[in-house]
Amino acid sequence: MDMSQYLSMFIDESRDHLQAMNDSLLQLEASPKDISIVQVIFRSAHTLKGMSATMGFEDLASLTHEMENVLDLVRNHKLDMDAFIFDCIFKSLDSLESMVEDIIQGGTGKADVSSIVASLKSIVSGDYLKGEAAAAPTASAAKSGGSGELDEFQVSIIEQSIQAGLAVYKLEVSVEDTCVLKAARAYMVFNYLENQGEVIKSSPSVQDIEQEKFDKSFTVYFVTTVEQAVLEKEVGNISEIESAKATLFTPELLEQMRHAQIEVQASSAQTAAAAAAPALTPAAPAANTPAAAPAKAATGGAPVANKTIRVDIERLDTLMNLFSELLIDRVRLEQLASEVRRTDLTETVEHMARVSSDLQNIVLKLRMVPVDTVFNRFPRMVRDVAKSLNKKVDLVITGADTELDRTVIDEIGDPLVHLLRNSVDHGLETTEKRLEIGKPEVGTVNLRAFHSGNHVFIEVQDDGNGINRDNILNKAMKNGIVTADQARTMTDEEVYMLLFASGFSTAEKISDISGRGVGLDVVRTKIESLGGSVSVTSTLGKGSNFSVQLPLTLSIIAAMLIRVGQEKYAIPLSSIVETAAVKTSAIRSLHGTRVVEYRGGVIPIISLGKLLDVPGYEQADKNEQEIVVIRKGDKIAALQVDDFIGQQEIVLKSLGGYLNKTFAVSGATILGDGQVALIIDTNALIK
Repeated sequence: MDMSQYLSMFIDESRDHLQAMNDSLLQLEASPKDISIVQVIFRSAHTLKGMSATMGFEDLASLTHEMENVLDLVRNHKLDMDAFIFDCIFKSLDSLESMVEDIIQGGTGKADVSSIVASLKSIVSGDYLKGEAAAAPTASAAKSGGSGELDEFQVSIIEQSIQAGLAVYKLEVSVEDTCVLKAARAYMVFNYLENQGEVIKSSPSVQDIEQEKFDKSFTVYFVTTVEQAVLEKEVGNISEIESAKATLFTPELLEQMRHAQIEVQASSAQTAAAAAAPALTPAAPAANTPAAAPAKAATGGAPVANKTIRVDIERLDTLMNLFSELLIDRVRLEQLASEVRRTDLTETVEHMARVSSDLQNIVLKLRMVPVDTVFNRFPRMVRDVAKSLNKKVDLVITGADTELDRTVIDEIGDPLVHLLRNSVDHGLETTEKRLEIGKPEVGTVNLRAFHSGNHVFIEVQDDGNGINRDNILNKAMKNGIVTADQARTMTDEEVYMLLFASGFSTAEKISDISGRGVGLDVVRTKIESLGGSVSVTSTLGKGSNFSVQLPLTLSIIAAMLIRVGQEKYAIPLSSIVETAAVKTSAIRSLHGTRVVEYRGGVIPIISLGKLLDVPGYEQADKNEQEIVVIRKGDKIAALQVDDFIGQQEIVLKSLGGYLNKTFAVSGATILGDGQVALIIDTNALIK
C-alpha cells in the first residue's frame, strides 16, 4: 500500500498531537495530581503511536510506546509525577518533534533515542529511584560520574575501547560567561573531537546543546588516541572556551562504575516491589472511565459536527493566483468602461467590482492564520529558558486569535523567539534581585497581538530592569555609531533603536546593557523584509516593551504608482512617508551626495531614472522636481521621479528564479492596461 498520499495528513496530525501534549504537560506541571490532564496526554501519545506504526516510522512508534507505558502508570495511580519524569517526557517530546521535522525535510524519521528510551524504561521497571536515592544512588556512583549518565551499552563500549588500547576521557568543557553563541562554540568543540576520535555520549544531549539548552558547561565521553594534555590544550584554545578538563578512564574506574550500577539496580528492585503493592486498588479499572467525560460534558451529550476542513497550501496559492488575474482584468475593464462611457457597461463593471471586492476579502481570509500557531510553542520555550536560568517566569499571552497572512506567520517565529529569550534571560532580574528591590519573585512577560488598521501589532513586554539609556549611548559613541553632539539631542526612542545597530552588543559584556541588542539587528532585518517595523519603549527599573508592526498580508498591497522615463513603477505605501515637490535649486551636493532640506534636516535624494538606468530617462530641466520620501526604520531618503500616477491596490508577483537578485526590485505587478510595473524595494535604496 502506498503511504505517500497520507504523508501530509500524518505530518499535520503529528504536529497537532505534539503541540497538544506540550500544552497539556505544562498544565500538568502546574497541577501534577490532575489525572484528567494525564488522560489527555495519554490519548495523544496513543494516537501518535498508532499513526507512526501505520506509516512505518518505527522509531517514532517505539518512543511513543515507552511514553505511553509511563503515562499509563501515572493515570492508574501507580506512579506520581515528579521533576525527573517531567524532564523525561519533555525530552521525549523534543525527540519526537525532531523526528517529525526530519520526515518533513524528506528524511526517514530515524533517530538515536536509546538514552531517553532507557530512562523511560527505568521508570516503568522500577529501576528509577525517587527523591534523594535518585539524586545520589551510591558513593561509588557519584565518584564514577557514570551510573546516572551512561547506560550499560555505553559502559560496554568504554570497556572494549580500553581493552583495545585506546584512551577514553570524560571531558568537561566550560564556555566563557560573555559567550554569545554558545551553540556555535560547542559545534567547534564537537568538530575537533569527531576528527580526533569518537564521541560516545554528551550531557546534555547533542540536540539540547545545538539549541543552547545548557547553562555554561557540558560533558563529553570520548574515545581517542590523543594524549590528555594535548586534548585539554586544543579544546581550551578554541575561541570563547574557558576551560577543558579531561578525566582518563582506567580499568579501576570502570570497575567502580559497574559496581555502582549493580548497587543501583538492586536498590531499585526493592523500590519497585514496594511501589507495586498499593497499585492493586479499585482505582485502576475506574481510571479509564473519565477519558470520554470532558468531550461529552462540553457538548451536553450531543455530537458536534466537524465545521473545519484541511486544505493543502498549494491549493490556496493557486486560488490566490487565479484571483490575482481576475483583479488585473477588473482594473482593465474599469479603464475600458470609463473610455466607452456606456451606462449599462459601467453599471455591470461596478457590480463586478463590488462582487470581486467581497471575493477578495474571502480569499484573503482563507490565507489568514491565527498567530496562535506560532505563539503555542512559546510557553514551553519560556519554561525551558527560565528553568535553565533558575528564574520564575509567568508568560501571559493575549490576542492569540489575531490573524495574519500565512506567508507572514511562516517568517515571524524566529524574531519573536529572540525577543522572548532576551526578555527572560536579560530583561528579567534574578529571583534574589527581584525580592531585594521589592518586586514579586515571579517575573512577568506579556506577549500580545492585536489589529490596528491594515496592520497587526505584536508586543513583547517584561517587568524587568529596563534599558539603561546612558550605557547604550556610551557604548554607541565608543563604537563610533553616534557622535557626542548627536547623543546630546537624541530622544529615548532614538537611543533604544541603537540596539538594532549591526553587532552593537558583541564588543563588551552582555551585562553592560542588560543583554539587550544581542542579535537584534537580525530581528529588525527579518521584520523589515516582511514590510514591518519594530520599536522599543522602556522605563529603567520597571521594564521594556518591544513592539513589532506587520502588514496583514503580503499578497495584495496598496502602492503608489509613479512614472520614470517611459517606465511605470510601484512603491509600497507602507514605505512612503509623503510625496512632495521641491525646487530644483534646493537640491544641493554634499560630499558628492545629492541632498535636499526636509523638515528642518537634510536627507539624501536619489534619482530613480539614473540609478535604474531607465530607458528614455532624461534629466528634465524643470523648476520643480517630484519626490517620494521613503523610510527604513529611523533612516529617511527621497526618490526623485518624473510623475505621480496615483494609488492602487496591486497584486504582488515574484520575478521568478532567474531574476530573484535584481537590485532594488522586490517583485512586479500587472496594471489594468496590461503593462508590467516593477515594485521598488525601498529598503535596498537606504543604507
